[in-house]
Amino acid sequence: MTWHLSLENIAGIREGEASIEPGVNAVRASNWQGKSSFLAGIKTAFGTVKPLTEGQSTGRAVLETDDDNDEVIVELKRTNGTVSRSGNPYLDEEYDRVCASLFAFLDEENEIRQAIRVGKNVESVLTQPLDFENIDEQIADLRTERDQVERELERAAQAADRLPQLQQRVTGLEGDLEELRTERENLDSDAGAESDAREQLSDFRAERDRLTAKIDRLETTTERVRDTLSEKRAELESLTVRSGDAIETELEQLNDDLRDIERDRELLQSVYEANKRVLDEGRVELLTAVSHEMLADSVTCWLCGNDATRDDLETQLSALDDRIAELRSQAAEMQDRVDELEAKRDEFKTAQRREADLTDRIGELESRLAETEESLELTQERRDDLDSRITELEAEVDSTDDRITDLESEIKYTEAELADARAELDESESLAEQRDTLEEEYDALAADIADLRNRKEEIKRRAREAFSSALTDLLDQFDTGFETARLTSSFDLVVARKGREAQLDALSEGERELLGIVAALAGHEAFEVGQRVPVMLLDGLGGLASDNLQILVKYLADRTEYLVLTAYPENEGFDANELSPSNWQVVSRESDVEATP
Repeated sequence: MTWHLSLENIAGIREGEASIEPGVNAVRASNWQGKSSFLAGIKTAFGTVKPLTEGQSTGRAVLETDDDNDEVIVELKRTNGTVSRSGNPYLDEEYDRVCASLFAFLDEENEIRQAIRVGKNVESVLTQPLDFENIDEQIADLRTERDQVERELERAAQAADRLPQLQQRVTGLEGDLEELRTERENLDSDAGAESDAREQLSDFRAERDRLTAKIDRLETTTERVRDTLSEKRAELESLTVRSGDAIETELEQLNDDLRDIERDRELLQSVYEANKRVLDEGRVELLTAVSHEMLADSVTCWLCGNDATRDDLETQLSALDDRIAELRSQAAEMQDRVDELEAKRDEFKTAQRREADLTDRIGELESRLAETEESLELTQERRDDLDSRITELEAEVDSTDDRITDLESEIKYTEAELADARAELDESESLAEQRDTLEEEYDALAADIADLRNRKEEIKRRAREAFSSALTDLLDQFDTGFETARLTSSFDLVVARKGREAQLDALSEGERELLGIVAALAGHEAFEVGQRVPVMLLDGLGGLASDNLQILVKYLADRTEYLVLTAYPENEGFDANELSPSNWQVVSRESDVEATP
């Protein structure tokens, strides 16, 4: 699907446009013709940069993608020296923009390429998108949802445990009801219709019995809720919750001090290793003059200019090594204190969460207790009223009919009890049937929480594996001066040459740039950037020979829908959609025109 990009006052392009085809697209021209500026225009349309042309107050990038006739328009405006952006960039989320900048837009300013170029640890840049995922907030939300499922699962388990008892109760009530009906039929098989008074008395007695049973249940529930409420209040009163502000302050200071010590130690370590290597390899003459005397060689210290022997220099290095060890010991002590404070902080947070849970639970119990007590009071009032009316009706009913009346009352009461028991059994069966579903949901939530907790380590693992895989693929095709390279668990880049570890600065410019591209590709795969960013940009690879550039372009083209790169006229050998800046109006050409007499 063809894209069309139009630029106005973007970087070094005053005005220009081009069509971008699926596959490889090469912006081919000599220096200062707008190649890198065109890539900056793509980045502008995606919302990652704001390269307004110097001296201009407005600019814009328009990208037509043919995706449901969507048109990406990004406007740039300079106000009081600050460039602002408006419009609808291709990437809406800051997370996607960060991923694109780090892992898809592989120009010379790419942070990962820069880090590899100078031998810097790449952990912070490779894991930078994780800062936008709000992992802690996601875990908190999932925990809340899991706690709710856990409560529902507990109710389902309790319902399953009660099923045999409820089924037994239903069976017993059914038997009782059958016996009562049989006796009633035997006593009055030939009797006529019951009197209104007898019918009403039977109804009242049945209702009174039902209300009495309900009062018993409500009283039991009230007592149980009171006991639980008392326990939760006692637990809340015994809970000690303290603020962790002091610990946070101390942690922040300790971490600052720890970083300072580590920085000092690393600085001294580099000084020590460099000077130690000079002495160990006997290459002092590289730095200063050496005088070979009878008893010992005399040298001029390359730092202070004073005369010294090798023993003097080694003594100074030994003192420097002791200082490094002292700083390492201080760092270890501080790290132990940091670990201790973080454990205390976690204890305080746990206590705070428990306090919140207890407060919520107490509120629920208090509300339930009030509702139960109110229901109990109303039920008792209703039963008292029925007692009075039953006493009045009993005087009107003939004593010979007492048994029939009692039977009818018992039958109605038993029917009501049976209906309640069946309803409770149905409800418990329904709850019990939900256990498997709830357990699966609980396990899924627990797995999601575990995945989020392990998200950073998983991303690191995937990035290291992706780095090794990509490098293996490319080393089979490139004739490099090193055999292999890997990212350590701490994301330091280790290169092997002739079976031994080699320094990055010993590699060629092209080799370092190749490793930078591979490291960015590792992040591209680990964060699945290709699913959200369909384009990859490539610029600033002057250190690669033309044949090596061809290999790299072919490799990258298989990993993205659109690959856009800059190329010089002499860079040939790859099949690409050629983008020529000959019709673009660029800043460098305007300068040439103005300079012409």
